[in-house]
Amino acid sequence: MKFKSLVVTASSVRFASAFSPSPIRVTHRSHRLAFPQLPLSNNDDNEDEAARLRKKAQDLREQVRQLEALMGDERKSRYPPSPFDPADESSTTTTTGKSLKNKRILIVGANGRLGSMVTRHLLRSHPEVQEVVAAVHYVGQATTRGYGRLSYEVGAEDGRGSIGAAWSGEDERNASFEYDAEVMGGYNLNKLRVVEVELLNPNQVRTITEEVDAVVFCATDFEGNRPRAVASLNAALLFRAVADPLKGRVEIEGVRNCLEGLVAGINDRRYKENLAGGAPKTLTTGPTQFVLVSSTPDAFSEFDTPFGEFNGLKRQGEYIVANEFPSVSYSILQMGRYDERVEEGLELLYEEAQDDTLVVDGVIGSKDTAANTRPRSIWDNEVLKRINRRDAARAVVEALLDSDLENKKAQVYTCKR
Repeated sequence: MKFKSLVVTASSVRFASAFSPSPIRVTHRSHRLAFPQLPLSNNDDNEDEAARLRKKAQDLREQVRQLEALMGDERKSRYPPSPFDPADESSTTTTTGKSLKNKRILIVGANGRLGSMVTRHLLRSHPEVQEVVAAVHYVGQATTRGYGRLSYEVGAEDGRGSIGAAWSGEDERNASFEYDAEVMGGYNLNKLRVVEVELLNPNQVRTITEEVDAVVFCATDFEGNRPRAVASLNAALLFRAVADPLKGRVEIEGVRNCLEGLVAGINDRRYKENLAGGAPKTLTTGPTQFVLVSSTPDAFSEFDTPFGEFNGLKRQGEYIVANEFPSVSYSILQMGRYDERVEEGLELLYEEAQDDTLVVDGVIGSKDTAANTRPRSIWDNEVLKRINRRDAARAVVEALLDSDLENKKAQVYTCKR
């Protein structure tokens, strides 16, 4: 039910809807009323009619004030302030832009070379975060894989260590590390949580994305442009590829599972906050919700896999992020060739990524260009966009707070060599 207040003055008629973000003011320079006048019998009837209208307007204004008091901050969160409303001098609310304060950030692929550096940089440069969730590929008891790279990067091994003699008993022979506050005080390891996940399992992904505010996707099935199971002969990944070759791809199904879990988690929190009353906290300014790490089309030459070519798979993942989940804010970072010979700490350079996506018979792929069809080795001398991995990690973390990169796809590098 809508209530309207009517204010009649000598020069204007103003209609203000209690539920409209922009009340309408109609001003007449001729000082005529906005509604047609009817002939009145005498002055007494005219005065009685005016008194009745004033009483009705006063009652309506009172009802509007009561409704606004009941709605409270919820109305302010749903409707922007009207340009006709006077400024609230007592308000102390200011817009501070994106922030990671009290936010929970999920890093997918945190045990990889880039993912572990992203985890380190995020922990040390943003101590205001509530928690950094480092998601690593499932590690079973039958494998020698562990969290060695992640542990080393974040500094978990910088404490006081001890190891027993080789001839000691099994309990005494084990190595151990103790926290050293003097050395590790600024590492913020108390805000790090490590979780194991199979990205191709939607239920597992839904569990780790329930309470997160943003996702940084660094995971990949490739080592360079070759499938990781083939390039590194990794036992765990090779077994997964042989046992279930049609199970899916991290670049495609993994990305989609993470986005679906993120959206479901945000919607659940909004629903609970609405039930509790008040302005939903999830509507406040926060970081970019999904940052996808990809590669430039010319970083590597093509490599055929059972699921498609290398660049085609990368473009499919980018397409999913940019088009299939419109409610999620995103940044797609196409990194140049990773090269540890490039100096660390150089200025980050950004270029708008060109659309090289090609859709044929409903299948999303990459356009064949001279840049991505030439055979190249990792040590070639061709002039390419290049970047040190530590600078790439810095770019990924900065993308969470960079409004200029929101809902855009950009190429990132530090030099051309």
